[in-house]
Amino acid sequence: MTEKPIVMVVLGSGGHTAQMIRLTQVLSPFYDFEYVINDDDNSSAKKIRFPGKIYVIPRPRRVYDKSVLRSICLTFYSIAMSFSVIRNSKAGALVSSGPGLAVPLFIWAVLFKKKRIFVESWSRVTTKSVTGGICYHLSNLFFVQWPDLLEAYPKAIYVGRLG
Repeated sequence: MTEKPIVMVVLGSGGHTAQMIRLTQVLSPFYDFEYVINDDDNSSAKKIRFPGKIYVIPRPRRVYDKSVLRSICLTFYSIAMSFSVIRNSKAGALVSSGPGLAVPLFIWAVLFKKKRIFVESWSRVTTKSVTGGICYHLSNLFFVQWPDLLEAYPKAIYVGRLG
């Protein structure tokens, strides 16, 4: 029996994780998985249905943190930790639906020549997310779940809603 290729799945809190968990259900016959979660995410790891290595990286930006200096320090720390994750990963591709954690991972994945797949969040019906706007330029494949988003992302592929 041959081993399946590995895909790294970037989980975020709430809806981002729900979308990626649904995607792993579809992909599980063909792929094995590694996962990346934020250090302050206490629920995503519990939702994983298919085993795989779990990497933990500090969230680059904490929404409710008003300290600019702390945000800058966390961002640089997250970028450094993302380098280590991508370097040590056995995955040939990354897939994400939008948490900010995807950006440093995608940047390093470009340099390590790993495939990058981004699925704009289903909550984005007509406008870009910040992460999507950045990852659009870093992705090999970029999917949207609403047809109106093709105006914002002309090279995207409309696939309808996950799930």
